[in-house]
Amino acid sequence: MRSLGLTAIWLAAVFFISLPAAASNSTAERPKVGLVLSGGGAKGMAHVGVLRVLEEMHIPVDMVVGTSAGSAVGALYAAGMSVAEIEQRFIEMDWLSSFRDDPGRVYKPVRRKQAEWRFPFTPGLGISLEGLHLGAGIISGQNLGFILNELTHSVALVESFDRLPIPFRAVATDLETGDMVVLDSGNLATAVRASMSIPGVYAPVNLDGHMLVDGGVANNLPVSVAREMGAEIIIAVDITDTLMGPDELREAFSVFGQLTTIMTRRNTDLQLESLGEQDVLIRPDLEGQSSADFYNAPVLFELGATGAREHAVELNSLVVSNEDWHAYQSRLASANHNAGIITSIEIEHDRRLGNEFLRERIRQKTGEPLDVEMLEADLKRIYGLGYYEIVSYALSPLPDGTLLTIKVQEKSWGPNYLSFGLNYEDNFDGDTRFNLASSLRITELNELGAEWETGVQLGTEPHIRTQWYQPLDYGYERFLVTGAEYSRDTISVYDAAGDPVAEMDVTFRQADLGVGMELGGNAEARVTYVRGYATVDKQVGASIAPEGAVHQGSLNLQLVHDSLDDTFFPREGAFAGVRGRLEREDLGSERHFDSVTGMALGTGSWKGFTLTGLLYAHTVTRGDAGIENAVRLGGFRRLSAYAPGQITGDSAAMGAVYASQAFGGPITPWFAGMGLEAGNAWESLSDAGWNRTVKSWSVFAGVDTFLGPVQIATAYNNKDNWAAYLNIGFSFTQLFY
Repeated sequence: MRSLGLTAIWLAAVFFISLPAAASNSTAERPKVGLVLSGGGAKGMAHVGVLRVLEEMHIPVDMVVGTSAGSAVGALYAAGMSVAEIEQRFIEMDWLSSFRDDPGRVYKPVRRKQAEWRFPFTPGLGISLEGLHLGAGIISGQNLGFILNELTHSVALVESFDRLPIPFRAVATDLETGDMVVLDSGNLATAVRASMSIPGVYAPVNLDGHMLVDGGVANNLPVSVAREMGAEIIIAVDITDTLMGPDELREAFSVFGQLTTIMTRRNTDLQLESLGEQDVLIRPDLEGQSSADFYNAPVLFELGATGAREHAVELNSLVVSNEDWHAYQSRLASANHNAGIITSIEIEHDRRLGNEFLRERIRQKTGEPLDVEMLEADLKRIYGLGYYEIVSYALSPLPDGTLLTIKVQEKSWGPNYLSFGLNYEDNFDGDTRFNLASSLRITELNELGAEWETGVQLGTEPHIRTQWYQPLDYGYERFLVTGAEYSRDTISVYDAAGDPVAEMDVTFRQADLGVGMELGGNAEARVTYVRGYATVDKQVGASIAPEGAVHQGSLNLQLVHDSLDDTFFPREGAFAGVRGRLEREDLGSERHFDSVTGMALGTGSWKGFTLTGLLYAHTVTRGDAGIENAVRLGGFRRLSAYAPGQITGDSAAMGAVYASQAFGGPITPWFAGMGLEAGNAWESLSDAGWNRTVKSWSVFAGVDTFLGPVQIATAYNNKDNWAAYLNIGFSFTQLFY
């Protein structure tokens, strides 16, 4: 019955719209209409459905005022974006990226990627002599800023929001005083970003000396702001949450949500009291929808449209004639604020690293049109260095063109940062490996951007490394690295039947000095001199290695390309690395040998299906490397059906292919798949052949976490043996490094 009633109302509205005298208002005599959109998180997408109905009914809007999510929708509409495009953008948007600051692994330098598998978790935690420091929000809003910049780029030169196709205001809250702040000029993307800064989730926006947060704290339905702009009739869309009953207040999250709702509900009710009889209040029925339902856009659009259609009779008095409507649309479409030639570039920064450091990384040239795609890629690479909380840009008109301003805000919890990691592997057959790791990175030690990093891993495979990274130019194209390292590994030795015959702990101590060069954003070349020694600390079973220290001295040449999109579970990109090692007496070694290590990995995805191929090889081309330098396979995804280190030799090779399918939604994704691995180890790679390889088939399933995928797997080999694994934090790049 309810649907029949709505249909009748809508048909009546359409009938009245068709009557030119009764339902059309000339532009000269019609009142000014102000559209007011409240905040409400993902539920703000219901505003788009309301806009669609207003356009279907030919109701012009003279001004738009929004808070939080309402400011985002309102800004796009005020900037001249069509309702159809807004809907399409919201449906296609990667909403999860707006809740992350990392623009993507592909934008990080290779040296950062090398250590990520050991220290993947960087929680925004800094350290100094005064203690630990946290950022002002869980999320800085870096990716959200890029998204908003892209959505509003067509009006990036507009400084006064009165000059937008539709005059606009965004409402934020002054964090220091709690007062409402009405944003009517500046950068539109920044204004929306400030209005959406949920306290404690997004870091506040520092604008003109004020720390601004979500406008819902002060005024979630800013009717009064539209009145001050001259609105005579208000169309208010209220999606503010209703208060929960006592039966719903059983958990900490619901209590916290109730407190937030109380705060926004009170200021909303005050605004609702100011509405008059001529105003229209639209409250879409959003029961069952939450502020986090970002991937439910089509449903939210329709709920908003339905809510507007319920008020079709009230809205009918605001309908204009077809002629006036087309004139209104033409005026909106004719607004053109695109950036022209970039005639000047300025850098706004805080303190530690200067203009040259940043300018070297911006490829945009003066005297040329703005290349938005290239500029955003450059800014993402700057952010990927790890020094900045926010990296953004703004455009301003100049008499002879356009001023491009690069704005960077250094991390408030820097410049010294902590990272953490966890690695776990259990084959349920007595071989368990568990490691906890932490890293301290001290950055910006000179104007070229030197860094000192120390990482410690404790567990079954202890590892300590400290290194100084010194760029030799502002662009990081050439660099010097010197460091010292300690590690201990347990090496198991197996007989031809696959039974363990010996086990020994080998400790490595070394110092190194290298020079390198970045080759674009995803590749580098490096030459390193390494000097140290290896000792056998404990030996059980057969005596395999000599007692005492084995001195090592080598020259390593390494070339790496890494464009994988994820350290642990890549879905796009490639890795290719080759390393040559020359161990010589003249370099301080007791051994004399040459070895080459190579690895290639490629992966791609389509509709959640991911296919990954891997090739790995290591060979001693000359001399005797000794058991301390032997290559070992076996263990999870290293010929999974074999025990760790069960496949050992001077030379080894492995090829593998893995196929997996993603399941679940974007919030709780999981995956399952299967793999085939084939390879072996030999005294020489010349002994290799397909008939001399062992095979391992596996099936696996897991869920991705911030520490890497948690996976369970079972594997079967062509020797009729089975193995099972629980693994956390495996990375393919471990095979090479």
